[in-house]
Amino acid sequence: MKLHLLTRWLFLFVLIPALAWATGSIVSGPMLGYRAHREVFLWLETKNATEVTLTYWLHGQPDTAQAITHTNQPTTPAGTQIHHFRPGLLEMGAQYDYKLTIDSTEPTLAAPAKFATQALWEWRKPPPDFSFLVGSCAYINDPVYDRPGTPYGKTTRTFELMGDSGADFMIWTGDNWYWREPDYDSISGLWYRPSHDRAIPEMQKLLGVMHHYATWDDHDYGPNDSNWSYEYKDTALDIFKAYWGNHSYGERGNPGVYSKFYWGDAAFFLMDNHYYRDAAELDQDKHPEKTQWGRHQLEWLKQSLLAAKELKHFKFLFIATGNQMLQTQPLGEQYELYRREREELMNFIEENAITGVVFLTGDVHHSAMYRRQLGDRGPWIYEITSSPFSSGSWNVAASEKAGDPFLISDTLVGDQNFVRVDVRGEKDARELVVTCIDKQGDTRFTQIIKLTDLQPTPVTP
Repeated sequence: MKLHLLTRWLFLFVLIPALAWATGSIVSGPMLGYRAHREVFLWLETKNATEVTLTYWLHGQPDTAQAITHTNQPTTPAGTQIHHFRPGLLEMGAQYDYKLTIDSTEPTLAAPAKFATQALWEWRKPPPDFSFLVGSCAYINDPVYDRPGTPYGKTTRTFELMGDSGADFMIWTGDNWYWREPDYDSISGLWYRPSHDRAIPEMQKLLGVMHHYATWDDHDYGPNDSNWSYEYKDTALDIFKAYWGNHSYGERGNPGVYSKFYWGDAAFFLMDNHYYRDAAELDQDKHPEKTQWGRHQLEWLKQSLLAAKELKHFKFLFIATGNQMLQTQPLGEQYELYRREREELMNFIEENAITGVVFLTGDVHHSAMYRRQLGDRGPWIYEITSSPFSSGSWNVAASEKAGDPFLISDTLVGDQNFVRVDVRGEKDARELVVTCIDKQGDTRFTQIIKLTDLQPTPVTP
């Protein structure tokens, strides 16, 4: 009996300190979200963490350190904790270092612990050169939940290549994760998928070395090709807000993931093509009101384009949306199936002499570039389609896609890839260098879009 009591006391003596020393851990991240002149966003996912602290300071000036602490953060249905840090009132155009502590322990991070704020160049200096990545369709294999047969996820090497690219930020244009049948029929299943997919080791450096902005497409909104009737769309919206770091999401009274941001002399409009989406199968000739974006969001985009034009800083206006925009064949879910809404926008752009418009799209499991002139002498519109990161790809060489009248020759790529866009040049001679890079790191095409290429055709005397 005495020996039994002694054993119990020894067990407690060992267990209690062990529990006291237990710490939470990082599931994924940290990820840099939006960047502004005086504020940044930093995202993190943890498990079993009691206290998480972000400490940040001006580079080389540790005496400027400030801290934000989260204690007992709520647990998601996936069993993890999501942290949104927003260091504010920062110095403009400044470099900052930071560290994270989880239950008093400093974890090892996959990327350098630093960030920078936007420089105040407006009305003072020439616009800065910068670069960003764009792409879509990130399928991460998960055998228990995947369909039988050949795995649909083909590679994760693209995420490592993007992390090594040196770009300033990245735009995810949808299908950023793929909900499976066991995911999208329950709240806990919906929360499980992004937690699982974002935690892969190959993605961690990418999350931390550049800023990230995102919109969605069908697979990270709900089931394949889903429309506004999806019963868990509000949960899907909550999850999207939890896992991304955009400036904003929709508007009061008109929810969704649409938002805008500015970087240098470019304005970016992230569109929501599913929360208000009518089914693609709906006959648009019998239902002329058929929509992807919804009336309110379309009007928001029109006013946003006019506001960016009025500010005069912005040479390029990028519109990011999940489905292809300029294509003429109704293959997949592209905007040809919603052509009245598309043509209303195109007419608005032409009538208001809005120039510099470039669409950023994904979804179709191949990459390509397109261009179209509005009217006889109106502005030119370009489109950059980038897909897929890791999902199965489509051999498009002999397909109807190759015959699209707006296709720019030699830009069809049916392989896992991503696109890099470099914005560079003197104030009135800015240009975009568009480079498609495949899963081996090889360049598949490079196209230059000069600022003058996006202007109306000059009238010949």
